[in-house]
Amino acid sequence: MANVVLLGAQWGDEGKGKIVDYLMDDMDAVVRYQGGNNAGHTVEIDDERYVLHLVPSGILRPGKTCVIGNGVVINPLTLCDELDGLAKRGIDVQDRFFISDRAHMVFPYHVALDSGLEAAGRIGEKIGTTQRGIGPAYADKVSRRNLRMGDLKRADFAEVLADRAAEKNRGLAAIGAPPVTLDDFIHDMKRAAATLQPFITDTVSLLHGMLRDGRSLLFEGAQGAMLDIDFGTYPFVTSSNTTVGGACTGSGVPPRSIDRTLGIIKAYTTRVGEGPFPTECTDAIGHELGTRGNEFGATTGRPRRCGWFDAVLARYSAMINGFDGLAVTKLDVLDDLETLKIAVAYESNGRRIDTFPGTIAELTACRPIYEQWPGWQKSTKLATAFSELPKNAQRYLQRLAELTGAPIEIMSVGPRRASTFRVRD
Repeated sequence: MANVVLLGAQWGDEGKGKIVDYLMDDMDAVVRYQGGNNAGHTVEIDDERYVLHLVPSGILRPGKTCVIGNGVVINPLTLCDELDGLAKRGIDVQDRFFISDRAHMVFPYHVALDSGLEAAGRIGEKIGTTQRGIGPAYADKVSRRNLRMGDLKRADFAEVLADRAAEKNRGLAAIGAPPVTLDDFIHDMKRAAATLQPFITDTVSLLHGMLRDGRSLLFEGAQGAMLDIDFGTYPFVTSSNTTVGGACTGSGVPPRSIDRTLGIIKAYTTRVGEGPFPTECTDAIGHELGTRGNEFGATTGRPRRCGWFDAVLARYSAMINGFDGLAVTKLDVLDDLETLKIAVAYESNGRRIDTFPGTIAELTACRPIYEQWPGWQKSTKLATAFSELPKNAQRYLQRLAELTGAPIEIMSVGPRRASTFRVRD
């Protein structure tokens, strides 16, 4: 079985958790390679609904190995809560859940800094972060001032952490944010260390051992390609590489071991937080998409901004990630619409633009050029094969694939595990 990178092709929230869960039936292990608990992956199995933030979605498949790679930033307290929640629901993680000793940690002072900086406005306007401390943790990583999961095993961990926290408290005071209470902080971190130490290991050696044994690996990204720190709509992005390259740097697995890349797209486009969004619908259509699609962030509960499918964005995402195939989600949200639109290009200052602009100023000046497509106004929720979809739905999907430049391999027509089927192998 091939080793596959699965990532969101838009601004996140495409349904990665659901597709990871679906694919894990044929995979041996799943590796989360970037991000932190600023992303929520939702999976519905029968009448049960699971929301995961750090633990890979494959944990819901008994016997599957789940790995948090070195590229993830981990809030130990949040991870402990998540593991406790899984245990209470009968999900056994023993002997199949592993945490990289090289993964960096997110501490309460990172969260406080994130909130304080967002409230103050970093560049004169808000970025729209989840305020989970992810950016400050990655900043400490790059400035070589952070602690990693392997440090939880150090005999002097509490002393080192207390020194770092005291230093960060001075920074919090400078922006008018309340300090972290050191005694409570150290106590909580000692408790988290005791819980997490058994799972911490050299995951690079673990993964390479799996590769030698011919086991199949699924690499799970958080957020979406357009939130990549380098290739996304900077500065309205996350603090890590969400694109395919992040799978290698965030796991220690070399590019030659990656066989396929699968991109996930919604049948329309959404964005949470701030930043330009050319196809956003601020009218009744946008409201209807948000209501029918239950477009609220799994991590923050914030309403997502909704709009028509942006093929310019999708083409760009396919170009930088090399998608071999697509998984399309939430087709059913469009079931009742009489007419659909697809942005096939942009217009700016009288010029047609077919490529995705590299700067916010350029993108903000762009207006979408739309194709109109007839809706199908029939339910797709019971479809189990592409041929069972209404003809207009099939034509719409074929156009999305043509414009994106990759074939559709998987379809999702509802939130549950059973609402997903293969279009082609």
